Amino acid sequence: GPVFVELPIDVLYPFHVVEKEVGGTKSGRGLRGKAVRWYLQNYIRNLFAGAWEPRDMSPLPVKVPLATEDEVQRCAELVSRAVKPLVLVGSQAMLPPTPAEELRAALEALSIPCYLGGAARGLLPPDSPLLLRQNRRDALRDADLVLLAGTGLWRGEGHGHTHSIPLPILTPHACPQGAVCDFRLSYGRLFGRGTAIVAVNRDRAQLLRNSDVFWKPRLAVQGDAASFVVRLARSLQGYSCPRDWVEGLREAERKKEQLNREKAATPTPQHLNPLDLLHRLDSLLPPESLLVADGGDFVGTAAYIVRPRRPLSWLDPGAFGTLGVGGGFALGAKLCRPDAEVWVLYGDGSLGYSLIEFDTFVRHKTPVIALVGNDACWSQISREQVALLGSNVACGLEYLDYHLVAEALGGKGFVVGRPDHERLEAVLRAAQDACRQGHPVLLNALIGRTDFRDGSISV
Repeated sequence: GPVFVELPIDVLYPFHVVEKEVGGTKSGRGLRGKAVRWYLQNYIRNLFAGAWEPRDMSPLPVKVPLATEDEVQRCAELVSRAVKPLVLVGSQAMLPPTPAEELRAALEALSIPCYLGGAARGLLPPDSPLLLRQNRRDALRDADLVLLAGTGLWRGEGHGHTHSIPLPILTPHACPQGAVCDFRLSYGRLFGRGTAIVAVNRDRAQLLRNSDVFWKPRLAVQGDAASFVVRLARSLQGYSCPRDWVEGLREAERKKEQLNREKAATPTPQHLNPLDLLHRLDSLLPPESLLVADGGDFVGTAAYIVRPRRPLSWLDPGAFGTLGVGGGFALGAKLCRPDAEVWVLYGDGSLGYSLIEFDTFVRHKTPVIALVGNDACWSQISREQVALLGSNVACGLEYLDYHLVAEALGGKGFVVGRPDHERLEAVLRAAQDACRQGHPVLLNALIGRTDFRDGSISV
């Protein structure tokens, strides 16, 4: 997830400030005073020793573990024998040195159906016949081979072949994490009994997470996932994924998408249907858009509906929902890609952590659009808490006028509810127009409750 780094202010003080504060100039005139001054002056000089010497400030090399040729060939043999192969791509696969476009081309060459998670969302275009978003549990159960490509955290260096690259300047993507075999994959229980699992990860601890309990990899590769997939595609030139398997998954995908659209068309007891709101947003997103997700239930719903338009165009709070990243992520994203239309998808709970950043957006002339799914509740927590404890205590919020706060900070505010249903797209377009004119925008969408995410993991 996001990383917070704080430097104690005293280590940032320059030499003359420290010398003035602790130099010991008033330590007395006697032998004792001279000794104190001598000690303190030497202490300061030692503290700053070498501070003015020229230093090499070039980026430190990063050791990237690479798969061996034997590991690539073993995987190629498994894929060639598989009848129902499946690929899961996680955030780690988006790390340098392999460009995202090269990884995309390799996945398209393999022609194996893919689920994308974390920062890998958007790697395949929204209309790609290989891209799957629905029915992942069923697909994993039915697959006879699953390739876990970079789904996890990278903490250390590997063994075997390595490749040194300069430490990159950060581009806007989420931290390298994805669906390892933890709670997101039910600790490996989602895989079928005879499924051959190929796991590729830079970090050995994540590579083997919860293995030998509910799952066991047929091939575990400690190495860079993106370069592994590229090399795998080269070794399988001429390979074509079994057509019946692909068409079956596509048909299941179409049915689930249609069911979701039917749910989106069903009015909620009060306020807007969040599924309908997100479908309308998805229909209006331009090719050069970038999505920042900061929320629980609303963001979880958006992940199944809103489609990133290109690689490295989705940032989220990470697997454990590190809420509060929205304002900072949006600011960084817009500064890195000033021509992109940046949307922040907020839950009304998570909005409280960075709503004040509208002041920053205004002062630094950084126009972004915040869409707040305001259901007056910490819904992701409430859903499971009520079922377990029979109480909604500490989960209830109010339908507050967050748009007025944005206006008070110098931005533009809009509010939409059920009476605005017919003009919802017009309001979304008005928010886009205001953003293009240089205004940070907050769209306060009053939404109702649905059963769309019943049964989902809530922590």
